[in-house]
Amino acid sequence: MTTSAGIRGILAGVAQPALRDDVDRIAAAVGVRVVHTGGASPISRKTWSAAAAVVLDEAAAHGCARSGLPRRAHVIVVTGGEPASATWAAAVDVGARQVLRLPIQERELVRALADAGDCTRDDRPRGEVVAVIGGRGGAGASVFAAALAHVTTDPLLIDLDPWGGGIDLLVGCETTPGVRWPDLALQGGRLNWSSVREALPRHRGICMLSGTRCGHELDAAAVDAVVDAGRRGGATVVCDLPRRLTDAAQTALDTADLVVVVSPCDVRACAATATIAAVLTAINPNVGLVVRGPSPGGLRAEEVAEIAAVPLLASMRPYPRLAEQLEHGGLRLSLRSALAAAARRVLDVLPARPVGAMESRAA
Repeated sequence: MTTSAGIRGILAGVAQPALRDDVDRIAAAVGVRVVHTGGASPISRKTWSAAAAVVLDEAAAHGCARSGLPRRAHVIVVTGGEPASATWAAAVDVGARQVLRLPIQERELVRALADAGDCTRDDRPRGEVVAVIGGRGGAGASVFAAALAHVTTDPLLIDLDPWGGGIDLLVGCETTPGVRWPDLALQGGRLNWSSVREALPRHRGICMLSGTRCGHELDAAAVDAVVDAGRRGGATVVCDLPRRLTDAAQTALDTADLVVVVSPCDVRACAATATIAAVLTAINPNVGLVVRGPSPGGLRAEEVAEIAAVPLLASMRPYPRLAEQLEHGGLRLSLRSALAAAARRVLDVLPARPVGAMESRAA
């Protein structure tokens, strides 16, 4: 879905003829092409993600929400009359940030479509977002998030756990100068990635935004702005999530291309993972599992995945002397270790989605 100028087009699901004409006219003024959805045919994930912006009426917004399409930026709901409560409900369901009445608010739609077009003019590929969360406490999710950042190129590691003690301590750069979450005063909006990267600590090739040891509560709009900056800059954004689903964690889950649940291979962890996996898949269907050995009772990684009803992305042996390493200088990952190999297998899933249980849920 691109125009001759190399700018992705606008996807529109608008049934009312007069409203369709308004959308076409406004898009033409902005200089972007509109592709209208084909009646009752569902919108595919590929088409949904490829568009520069999506413009929907109330019925189409409800349909997209029921289809389980992932949250994305630049979704606008339009109406020909005063928005009713049902219109606002549809916008919330589909993750739209604006409800606009046309033609009265056509200037607002012009600005929204122009902003979406600006985001696609850069030929640099957009980065991907991976959210990592523990199936239970102490599962090793933060370590695995750091491992993902270690094995990818141009990573941005974001600490979203205000009670985790700071992921800079885990990585071993707690004394490295740079901005941490309490130093930021953001109210959302768009950030320049090069400026963000320049301000953040960098250690062993990992650019990171860490929490501190003071339990600073995170603002969801600020999280959205930083994640969006990294993604627009082409970074692989790895978010370390707390098991309590705060507004900040919810923001990361909404935007993630892949949600990774890390679970030890024991019965109690299996039960806890199955519980949280059901919650996560209701938010974002792109959920996969990493199982960390050893198994004290002979439980297999495939059995954990089957019980949790999410696809198995990787299983791994214990990382030798990990606890000692974390106590003395932070994680130093051998690229031939089982941990690094598991991290690479997870990254190999991107940009494709995990297969198996995930595909059956999306069907």
